Amino acid sequence: MLTYIIRRLLLVPLLLFGVTVLIFAMLQVLSPIERSALYVRDVPKNDKQIEGIIKKYKLDRPLYEQYWLWLTGTVDSATGKRTGGILYGDFGYSRTTSQPVSDLISHRFPNTLDLTLWAVGPVILVGIWLGVQAAVHQNSIIDQAARVFSIVGTSFPTFVFGLLMLMFFYVNLQWFPPGKISDWANVIVRSEEFHSYTSLLTIDALLNGRFDIFIDALRHMFMPILTLSYISWATFLRVTRSSMLETLRMEYVTTARAKGLPERDVIFKHAQPNAMISVVTLAGFTVVGLLGGVVITETVFNYPGIGQAAAEAAARLDVVTTLGFALFNGFILIVANLVVDVLYAVVDPRVRLS
Repeated sequence: MLTYIIRRLLLVPLLLFGVTVLIFAMLQVLSPIERSALYVRDVPKNDKQIEGIIKKYKLDRPLYEQYWLWLTGTVDSATGKRTGGILYGDFGYSRTTSQPVSDLISHRFPNTLDLTLWAVGPVILVGIWLGVQAAVHQNSIIDQAARVFSIVGTSFPTFVFGLLMLMFFYVNLQWFPPGKISDWANVIVRSEEFHSYTSLLTIDALLNGRFDIFIDALRHMFMPILTLSYISWATFLRVTRSSMLETLRMEYVTTARAKGLPERDVIFKHAQPNAMISVVTLAGFTVVGLLGGVVITETVFNYPGIGQAAAEAAARLDVVTTLGFALFNGFILIVANLVVDVLYAVVDPRVRLS
């Protein structure tokens, strides 16, 4: 197991190198004025300023040298101050939000992480449960209903379902508002009496003993979670059902039944664990999608996560900010792939032996 994990860890630097090269290649398509956002806040106003920035930050050097400077930044010989350098967390400057891209990510990512924390359980566990039930009751009314639900779910546009949720739960019933938090709770969160321990609103509310703020935050996340769950359940249902049906036809399952084992043990102790390999892959990419920001869901419900910020940057043609988000999502994807590979070995020992 340890050898398997070490082999996967050795691939991480190679993957990171590939991601950075790809993003750097995209940056080369930009004009010097746009690329100057990697190092300076203000837009150069004339050719002389552009020439000065190109010379100061060595944007006219060979590509391999520019790539290294993009990774490590440049150090001012007079002040010793480092400018740029993604290895030091400097992804450039967002001119549309007037702040460094790294600050924008650090402000928005906790909101997305908070949403992911509460969405990942319902999305994955309920989706798997639905798929198992559909497979166990194959061709019954439960299976037929699940298949209809799956077809409708996969063909339902996310923004349409989100708008329906807004109309029903917010406009008609006024139970679950959009956004992140109510105004009265926001005043308390911004006050000195409320301490931010993790930057995750729900966790900080619990740590501060403010259950009213905790409930308010969950009320605001209800519709995004329901929308994400409904769309994902349809996919999990199809994948899990297909995998379970294939596993239930295996000889060892027939043998387990012939030995007189209870049907519940046959399904949940023998069949389901072996049917989870393909589901683990789907679950890994689902978590990556949630952590990378669900653009449509966050935009529809005005949830201030990283997906909404990326969509706003793209809409305003803020390429440096958009590529900063792409680079950040690339890191998340690589880490998530590593976790999925380890889970493969846990679920199926044959993977690590091969």
